Amino acid sequence: MQKSDQGQFDMLYQAVLSLTSPEECRAFFQDLCTMAELRAMGQRLEVAQMLDAGMIYNDILERTGASSATISRVNRALQYGAGGYKAVLPRLEK
Repeated sequence: MQKSDQGQFDMLYQAVLSLTSPEECRAFFQDLCTMAELRAMGQRLEVAQMLDAGMIYNDILERTGASSATISRVNRALQYGAGGYKAVLPRLEK
């Protein structure tokens, strides 16, 4: 990652952290992302939930339509990533 990228990323993270309601979050992400990007992120989160619950690839593929490459990528992130999914998934269960 280039140093100039870090400033952009930090600004994005701060913007997300500044949102105070689901409505603000929805509006921000609709402005920021294309529908395809939103769908892809939503699908990855759904796949992460299913993997975390112990579901197998074939069942996840059938239920979500996610490619095996996407499922594998999410699984790698769950196992060896930065811990983002592990931080968020328990909070979504509440």
